[in-house]
Amino acid sequence: MKRAFFAVVTVLIGAAVVAGSVLLLGNAQAEPAVLVATVVGTAKTDKGEVPHATVALSIYPQRSASVPGPEHGPGVGIESTDWPFYWPSTTIQLPANSLITMTVLQYDGSTTVWNDYFAEVHGTVDGTAVYNGKVQDKIEADNVAHTFTLHQYPESTQPELFVSVPMLAVANNAKNEANGYPKPQEITFSFMTGDPGEYIWNCEDPCGNGYVDFGGVMSERGWMSGTVTVV
Repeated sequence: MKRAFFAVVTVLIGAAVVAGSVLLLGNAQAEPAVLVATVVGTAKTDKGEVPHATVALSIYPQRSASVPGPEHGPGVGIESTDWPFYWPSTTIQLPANSLITMTVLQYDGSTTVWNDYFAEVHGTVDGTAVYNGKVQDKIEADNVAHTFTLHQYPESTQPELFVSVPMLAVANNAKNEANGYPKPQEITFSFMTGDPGEYIWNCEDPCGNGYVDFGGVMSERGWMSGTVTVV
């Protein structure tokens, strides 16, 4: 009877631990508030005149008094105050069948990207991005701070959507300005959305911890990973 009692207690404890773990992971991966693209008018494209929407993001090397950073996470054993993040959100909503122009202010230093493919621009209009006013189709691999890489879920039957743009690093010895960050690099790029669908995006530059620096913030929603919903 005692053995049966302790067996039941053990199972209940185990179930509680599993439930707690699931709840913790669910909270850690909770989606930040949705950043909705702003429709600013229309644009003439090779697909005709379409809605034109804009999105503004920033990439910060760490939290500060002026930029509190994400509240979600900090899973995978990271110290959340000292890791980079996209801001103000990694949960993005875009209009369908539209031209999207994204502008990113990038404040972080370089971490050499291991695959030169991700130092190149892919999936944008004309295959280029604008870096501080200069049109380029790639940057040096050792001058990459992060990437914005948007893609489908595995085995997706949705309209294809793939965009990958390397984010130009600030000099590692750049001096901070009054806001506690160096002068940012400004990166602008445009791409077309198709019909409605659900997509994910992430950074492909090794800026985390753990195995080959792809742990921690690399997979954390609100930090270096997020979703894009086309509606």
